[in-house]
Amino acid sequence: MNMVIASLVCIALLAVSLAHFMWAFNRPWPIRDRKLLAKTVVGFAGVETMPPWYMSLGVAILTFLAAFFVLALADHTGGGPTTTLIGALVGLVFLGRGIVGYLPFWQRLTPEEPFRTNDFRVYSPLCLLVGAGFFALVFMRLA
Repeated sequence: MNMVIASLVCIALLAVSLAHFMWAFNRPWPIRDRKLLAKTVVGFAGVETMPPWYMSLGVAILTFLAAFFVLALADHTGGGPTTTLIGALVGLVFLGRGIVGYLPFWQRLTPEEPFRTNDFRVYSPLCLLVGAGFFALVFMRLA
């Protein structure tokens, strides 16, 4: 069961990483209108452009590393307690982002549509599921 969870989380993280890599290299995917893309994936009030390339590249690299780390976390015999601890910390980051998406202060900071709707329906739930996947694997390692 742990490899099923790890594989699903890995696929989701690789998809997120790929999108951020494309944005880092100035590829407006999946929306060609750059202003609409920014309003869709950034959402801050008055946003007109995507963040600087290095921010997207940073997220791309971190999600890429997390995608492969989750596979390592699925091997309950490898890595020892350090891997388990890092897995819990990564899980907390994703759970935190998922929870923040539903808080009023975040909704005030990111009022742009369609980000607001996407965050409520897709981005935050995905972060919650990824975080839950990390914690499921952490608990499986401890059991």
